[in-house]
Amino acid sequence: MDIVLWVKAAIMGIVEGLTEFLPISSTGHLILTGSLLDFTGDTIKVFEIAIQTGAMIAVVWEYRARLMSTFAGIRTEPVAQRFALNVVVAFIPAAIFGFLFNKAIKAHLFHPVPVAVAFIVGGFIILWVERRHKRLYGDRDLEGGRVARVETVDDMTPLDALKVGLLQCLALIPGTSRSGATIIGSLVLGFSRKAATEFSFFLGIPTLTAAGAYSVWKSRDLLQWSDVPIFVIGTVFAFVSALICIRWLIRYVSSHDFTLFAWYRIVFGLIVLGTAYTGAVNWSA
Repeated sequence: MDIVLWVKAAIMGIVEGLTEFLPISSTGHLILTGSLLDFTGDTIKVFEIAIQTGAMIAVVWEYRARLMSTFAGIRTEPVAQRFALNVVVAFIPAAIFGFLFNKAIKAHLFHPVPVAVAFIVGGFIILWVERRHKRLYGDRDLEGGRVARVETVDDMTPLDALKVGLLQCLALIPGTSRSGATIIGSLVLGFSRKAATEFSFFLGIPTLTAAGAYSVWKSRDLLQWSDVPIFVIGTVFAFVSALICIRWLIRYVSSHDFTLFAWYRIVFGLIVLGTAYTGAVNWSA
């Protein structure tokens, strides 16, 4: 029993849960945190993807009533059918691109410096989108006014879902953020903040489940029974912290924009680059 290893797994789980649904990149934060904790290696790369399942379970739990009603009405209810179809359509692009390019991306981009660059670039993109959004709508969307073409997830069309799914493919680049790509991209497509955020949650269910299952299955020869405790601990802590984050984020987007996250990304990315350049921190992953 290695208590230190368990503590590191718990910290990684907390980081995963708190960052998975924010536009700040959970994968990027896990790479950087693992580097700081000296929690790296091939098995840990599998661990980082597998514990995303905990965040996915948090979405299922938080939206269990909506999901149960969808399953119950899938045969007869047009709204349930359209919702399920949209999630499937949005999932397909990332599944295809992930299968084709995952190995190359892991080999070349799963390192702290490329992640930091992606942090900074993503931060400036969020600032641009928010400035554009404010120019078009002012503060009406933060004051309860209907300004969006897609006000709720039930207003989406399959074409909307496909566009969001293509945007999600950008998150294959570590540091980009799956939530950032889908939420901020959806704002450009004419979604309300709440619709963009909630659909990102729902899209995370098949995406995170598939990524975790595929990663574990593909790397099964690397794993041992002794690895089970850290995977369980990481997943449990990811679930708890993600549930807290989901509930907070829905309240936050009802009256705030995403500028705060943009500046966080830029500052954090610059700190990583600065410490890497000066040698103040030995980033290695």
